[in-house]
Amino acid sequence: MPDSAFKVLEILERSATPISGEVISNELGITRSAVWKHINELRMMGYDISSSQKEGYRLARTSAKLLPYEIHKKLQTKFIGKKMRYLENTPSTIWIGKQLCSEGDVEKMHGMVIIAEEQTGGIGRMGRAWVSPSGGIWITIVLKPHVPIDHVFMITMAGSIAVARAIRKEFDLGALIKWPNDIFIGNKKVAGLLLELSAEADTVHHCLLGIGIDVNVHLNNFSPSLQNSITTISAEVGHEVDRASFLARILKEFESRYLLIESGEYDAIIQEWKSMSCTLENRVQIRTLKNSFEGDAVDIDEFGALIIRKDNGKLERVIAGDCSHQ
Repeated sequence: MPDSAFKVLEILERSATPISGEVISNELGITRSAVWKHINELRMMGYDISSSQKEGYRLARTSAKLLPYEIHKKLQTKFIGKKMRYLENTPSTIWIGKQLCSEGDVEKMHGMVIIAEEQTGGIGRMGRAWVSPSGGIWITIVLKPHVPIDHVFMITMAGSIAVARAIRKEFDLGALIKWPNDIFIGNKKVAGLLLELSAEADTVHHCLLGIGIDVNVHLNNFSPSLQNSITTISAEVGHEVDRASFLARILKEFESRYLLIESGEYDAIIQEWKSMSCTLENRVQIRTLKNSFEGDAVDIDEFGALIIRKDNGKLERVIAGDCSHQ
């Protein structure tokens, strides 16, 4: 949307009473027909703007879409989310991130957040499809991390902590982290994360942190087989919530943990992750590409691997795999 349309929106937002097209045109130095054009652009973006010949224009309700303009009004970060790319519909925000990184200067894109209202080809772990209807938060954060390659996994940990903390602070819901990268409320999944990176030897070219959260999504958007194992924020609190405010909080929570990682404060991240884990001290079943087994989840090591005490007493270190609670 053109900057002029946002300037019209700013005038409407600060006016407690209806305001005429003539006043708006005089303030911005544009024609009244241009004002009318921008009003229609705003309406197409979901803003409810009433109008009458006698009184003029009035902003009746803000847009429910996850627009960068609305997020930036509430954003309190130094670099995460200062640049945003917004799409109504895309196969995958991670796919868009890959494309941007292949074509541009990743250093300049560091901290960029790619947002989609809906994903038609969302990807979860192990290449699984991720159902991403409108009403959720489907984002990818582009990063050029100055982190040793053996600690890059901590970016996912920072993202998991950020999402769980934001849910707790924003909605007073007891969100917990399930290894390796899912967020649960009770025994139901509400969010998931995925980290993709481009690296060569010890050099990380870029990281793409994908985050998917079921926020204002109706459960009937999901198949019956999924409805018993997932939940949404709106289902938990009983009403739709402000996604822009929620995402602004997530980005703030993530940035503070990300800066800890870049400062080498690894133990602080690990300890916070452990304090919010619903996996540790539980009996789990692990499925890897090679085998499957059961045991007690006893710890997570400095490299993010889950430590399992098997029934024969031996400890097994799991770097990647599926974990289900027994």
